[in-house]
Amino acid sequence: MAKLRDEMLTIPEVIEEIGVPRATFYRWRQLRKGPKSIKLPNGAVRIRRSELERWIVTLEEAA
Repeated sequence: MAKLRDEMLTIPEVIEEIGVPRATFYRWRQLRKGPKSIKLPNGAVRIRRSELERWIVTLEEAA
């Protein structure tokens, strides 16, 4: 059975999914409070689906 690839999300996809303004998401990134991201050689930023889900779980546990 082939291992499923971990989906790479763009920032617009992430902010749509979690429902926050773009500025809020970038502020969280600046403060290192958002999900870990990957900066590609072309400058594009991606967030692994598994990392987004892990980050959301940590927020639930802290609530």
